[in-house]
Amino acid sequence: MRILFVVYDNGSYIHQFPMGLAYIASALLKDGYDITIYNQDMHHYPEEHLTQYLNENKFDVVCISIIAGYYQYKKLLMVSKAINKSKNRPTYLLGGHGPSPEPEFFLQKTKADIVVIGEGEETIKELMDALANNKSLEGLKGIAYRQGDRVVVNQRRPLIKDVDSILHPSWHLFPIDYYRLIRIGPHSQKTDFLMPVLSGRGCTFECNFCYRMDTGFRPRSNEAIIEEIEILKKDYRINYIDFLDELLMTSVSRTVSLCESFLKAKLNVKWKCNGRLNYAKKEVLQLMKKSGCTFVNYGIESMDDTVLKNMKKGLTTEQIIKGVEATLEVGISPGLNIIFGNIGENKEILMKGVEFLLRYDDGAQLRTIRPVTPYPGSPLYYYAIEKGLLKNCEDFYENKHINADLVAVNFTDMSDDEFHQSLLEANTILLKNYYNNKLKNSLEETNNLYLKKDVTFRGFRQT
Repeated sequence: MRILFVVYDNGSYIHQFPMGLAYIASALLKDGYDITIYNQDMHHYPEEHLTQYLNENKFDVVCISIIAGYYQYKKLLMVSKAINKSKNRPTYLLGGHGPSPEPEFFLQKTKADIVVIGEGEETIKELMDALANNKSLEGLKGIAYRQGDRVVVNQRRPLIKDVDSILHPSWHLFPIDYYRLIRIGPHSQKTDFLMPVLSGRGCTFECNFCYRMDTGFRPRSNEAIIEEIEILKKDYRINYIDFLDELLMTSVSRTVSLCESFLKAKLNVKWKCNGRLNYAKKEVLQLMKKSGCTFVNYGIESMDDTVLKNMKKGLTTEQIIKGVEATLEVGISPGLNIIFGNIGENKEILMKGVEFLLRYDDGAQLRTIRPVTPYPGSPLYYYAIEKGLLKNCEDFYENKHINADLVAVNFTDMSDDEFHQSLLEANTILLKNYYNNKLKNSLEETNNLYLKKDVTFRGFRQT
C-alpha cells in the first residue's frame, strides 16, 4: 500500500516538526508500507497543488493529523476539499487532538472516511492491515468511520503501557534541515539547531480548559530519552531540545532524576520544557540549569486563588510567585502564560495578571493574555453546553471559535464588548511594556556603539 502523509501549512516561516505523523510513520514503516510525505508546510503549496499531486500520483491512503485551533479547522476544510476533488481519491484518514473528541462532526464536515481516535501507533497498524486486506472495520478499537450516511464510533483503544517500546520518529522521511531552523527556544543563538522530543505522554493534572487524549502520565525511561537525543545530535547536529510533553516536571523526583542522567551522560545540549510551579524549587531549578535548561514554560492561567480552584489548576498564587522568583533567581527564563475569562473571573482579576506579568518580565518573550477557550473534549466544553452557552461541536467551530484572541464562550458576568475592551486595555499595557523595553535596549546598544566604540556590535538590521 502507498500512503501519503500531508503536513499542512499554518502560514509560519519555519514550522514545528510534525512529531505525531513521524511517530505514526515509524509504526507503518516497520510493517513495510510505502510512505510519502507531502510538505505543504515547507513549500507553501496552495490546495490546488495537492489536488494535482493526487491526480498525478496514485496513493491508497492519505493521512492528516490536526490540532483543535480555529485556523487549523479552517485549513483542514480547505485541504479536505482538495483531497475530495482528486480524480483517484485515496481512502482519507484523520487523526490528532482536533477530531479525537468529536469524530462524528469531523467525518461529516471533511467527508473523510476514518478518524483515528487518540494514541495512534497501534491502531494505525491494525487499520492499515484491515484496509489492505478488505477486512471489516467493525470492532477495530480506536477508530470512527463513515458507513454510508452513518458514522460508527468504535470502542477506544487502551493506552500503550510501555512507552519505551514506541519507535523513534521517522526523522529520515522529513526535511530536518528545514525544521531544525525554528527559533522557538528563548535564548537561541543563530547557530542553534532545535528539534522536539517527548519525555513522556500525558499529564498528572486535570485543568478544566484542557482536552487530553490520554489520561494519567506515562514517562519514558531516562535511558530512552538520552538515546534519542544522542541520535539527534549525531545525525542532525541538534543542540537544542524542545521537550513537547504536556508536562515534563511531573514531580520533583522525576525532574531531578532526569537532570542527573543528562549530566552523567554529558549530553551538553540546551533544552526547554513545560513545567509546574508546584515543583519549581530552587535546588531543582539549579540542577535543571546545570543540565542545560534555559526556559521553563509555566501555565499560570490566573492570579486569583478562587479562579485557580474553579479551573482545578492545583496551584495557588503563593506557589506561583515563589516558583517564578526561584526560576528567575537561578537564571532560567520562565514562560508566564495567563488566560482570561474562566469561571468567576472579572476585570479586576485580569489586571492582577497584567501586574504580575510586568513585575516578572525578563524580556525573553512577548507576553499577552488570551481568552480561555473551551475546546471540545475539555471539561469546560461540556460545562458550556450544560449551561446553554454552547450548542455542540459545530456551534463551537462554525460560530464561536473564530479567532483565538476573541472570546468564544463568555463565562464571566461581562458582556462580550466589555470582555474585549478589558483585553484591549490589558494587552495595550503589555505590548507597550515589551516594545518600550526593546527600544530602550536598542538605544543603549547605539550609545555603546558610538560613545564606547563597542566593536561587538553587528548591525541594526536583525534577521
